[in-house]
Amino acid sequence: MKIAIIGAGWAGLAAAVQATQDGHHATVFEASRALGGRARGLNCKLPDGTSVALDNGQHILIGAYVETLRLMRRVGVDPERVLARLPLSLRFRDGNGLALRYGRAPWDGLAGILMAHGWRWRDRLALLRRAIGWRLGGFRCPAGSTVAQLCAALPAKLRVEFIEPLCAAALNTPADQASGQVFLRVLQDSLFGSHGGSNLLLPRVNLGQLFPDAAARWLQAHGGAIRVGQRVQALHHGRADAGTSPVTPWHVNGETFDRAILATSASDAVAVLSASTPAAPPAIAIQLQRWAAIADALRFEAITTVYALAAPGVHASPDLLPCPMLALRSSPDPARAAPAQFVFDRGQLGGPANLLAFVVSTSNGSRTDLQAQVVAQARAELGLQVQPIQTIVERRATFACTPGLVRPPRQIAPNLLACGDYVDGPYPATLEGATRSGIAAAQQM
Repeated sequence: MKIAIIGAGWAGLAAAVQATQDGHHATVFEASRALGGRARGLNCKLPDGTSVALDNGQHILIGAYVETLRLMRRVGVDPERVLARLPLSLRFRDGNGLALRYGRAPWDGLAGILMAHGWRWRDRLALLRRAIGWRLGGFRCPAGSTVAQLCAALPAKLRVEFIEPLCAAALNTPADQASGQVFLRVLQDSLFGSHGGSNLLLPRVNLGQLFPDAAARWLQAHGGAIRVGQRVQALHHGRADAGTSPVTPWHVNGETFDRAILATSASDAVAVLSASTPAAPPAIAIQLQRWAAIADALRFEAITTVYALAAPGVHASPDLLPCPMLALRSSPDPARAAPAQFVFDRGQLGGPANLLAFVVSTSNGSRTDLQAQVVAQARAELGLQVQPIQTIVERRATFACTPGLVRPPRQIAPNLLACGDYVDGPYPATLEGATRSGIAAAQQM
């Protein structure tokens, strides 16, 4: 079949690779000139004029991202070369916190809890009992439970230093608003899943090189097409000729396709479907409107990444941090001004020395205020003087992963599907969620 895929983010490219692998002919339409959507590379200059490859936001993967890793290998990317694999660590600068060692799940997670630094024995045993209870309960909880409610019985130190940072990293939604059920699914597949599932996989290359660029080359080598700079304003339903095929096609930018997959952001998908409704047959128009209404009701959270250079000579070691990724003691209190939950030493990940990436999940406030607060946080918590060089605010980075959330289904209308990290599925808005959604859409055809 001829398949039109609108959007060249990770979901759209995953759908295109899977469809091509299954023997179809995929054509990908992308409005911008860059591939990767919200997880793409970008070019920046340091204060001395040196060019450096950054990303439109600091992302990580974990070992449980089995479909993402499989597709990376399919298109010729070696995960072992482009990703630094480390045991899960939520350690702070003072050494306190959880840090796993290499081992088999779930024993690595259980041992990590027992050996966590800075926790009292009763704290460790409380988390261990709770974790075993979640496992014995099949990682299920009442549909309306938040992460805060799920973990209310845990000591406050564990909630602040383990649950809340993990929830911010995985769901990008505050613990008192985040879905307990989705949080448990993340724990099941990472801490208590397959061997190495909890490992951190930190990119050594920019996000474009990690998958999107290689996927585009693979598609073109296997007969597919990538059309950048071609925005799709609307889809048109129906047959434009007297063909005998029983499939009612969709017309995209004047071309006829047997199937179409909408792989844009939720807001762009709503705009395309709204523009497609007036010319659609009444029964199809109703389906487009219903799907668009569900997608339009989603609420989104922002993520801010502050890239900053540490002042020369502030550190005796070539590595600014003791490991490539550290947790930070974040606080929403304006008086404390500590918005970032994590910091990455890009110098340890193939980037320039002294370059740090501070990540502010569920970020609020202006770009200027967040930059100033991160500078103060780096000084107070890391003892570093830093100069921001690039601050990226992704206002609609992820959907708010709240209890009982209704997400739009994969099927929009006959022969028209949707994929994306926000489309109905068990995972929060992650690269793996996007990849799996794209694969599922392609396979449903």
